[in-house]
Amino acid sequence: MNAGIIGMGQFVPEKELTNFDLEKIMDTSDEWIRTRTGIEARRVADDDMDTSDMGVRAAEQAVKNAGISPEDIDLIIVATVTPDYRFPSVATMIQHQIGAKNAAAMDISAACAGFMYGIVTAKQFIETNDYKYVLVVGVEKLTKAVDWSDRNTAVLFGDGAGAAVVGQVSEGRGILAFELGADGSGLKHLYQKEYIQMNGREVFKFAVRQMGESCVNVLEKAGLQKEDVDFLLPHQANIRIMEAARQRLDLPQEKMSVTINKYGNTSSASIPLTLIEELESGRIKEDDVLIMVGFGGGLTWGAIAMKWGR
Repeated sequence: MNAGIIGMGQFVPEKELTNFDLEKIMDTSDEWIRTRTGIEARRVADDDMDTSDMGVRAAEQAVKNAGISPEDIDLIIVATVTPDYRFPSVATMIQHQIGAKNAAAMDISAACAGFMYGIVTAKQFIETNDYKYVLVVGVEKLTKAVDWSDRNTAVLFGDGAGAAVVGQVSEGRGILAFELGADGSGLKHLYQKEYIQMNGREVFKFAVRQMGESCVNVLEKAGLQKEDVDFLLPHQANIRIMEAARQRLDLPQEKMSVTINKYGNTSSASIPLTLIEELESGRIKEDDVLIMVGFGGGLTWGAIAMKWGR
């Protein structure tokens, strides 16, 4: 029995905050942000919209796309570092609001690698035949966690949600291999107390090394070669980090998804948002081999090799 993604949904707020908007409120410039990060704009949720509200919209879309009802869901996993409250979990709030009355619910905290952790956790429940459908939501309202006077971090982050229903798929499709990892000694380089704090240089060095290594590792675990990869979906944190991962796989530019220019870094929402965009554009097709890879605070990382399709 193979586990894979059978339905997806997304939500991004309407309000767009461009680099030119940021020029008016802090000492920065469009050129400075673009050349260092690849970001041109990001989405910002209104004050009356919190993390769970965005998660509900993405979840509803994913359930509909999967062709199931909310009552069919056995478990909801929400990857987030910006919950509405310390407790209850965002997952329980989504469970109630979408009417998934038969689902267990929990949040996980793995920062920008959270969606990878959620999908891999869902895989275990599906492949042991304990659950039939697991809803995984990556959702963040990072704009409530940034210090808008800190130009090194405030320019990076945006809000959004992506959701996936994980269930049984046909033989040969779905999740082929995965890698999850953590290095708690790197906590000091990326963390949040009141606001997000980041040592950009150290995080950059870690991410360039780890993203590439994880891509190669999951390919080896899946028994695949670099030339078997049809598409790379990296966490959208920094275009230079993403390019390093692409080059490690010897992929042409057109085989890597880039949405960071429009959405910025949306943490756990970035990979599902990117996947949905490429599906809707028609660039990802049935039986394509995908590599999804992300890294985040913790420090954490995760990668998945997947053959797309039900």
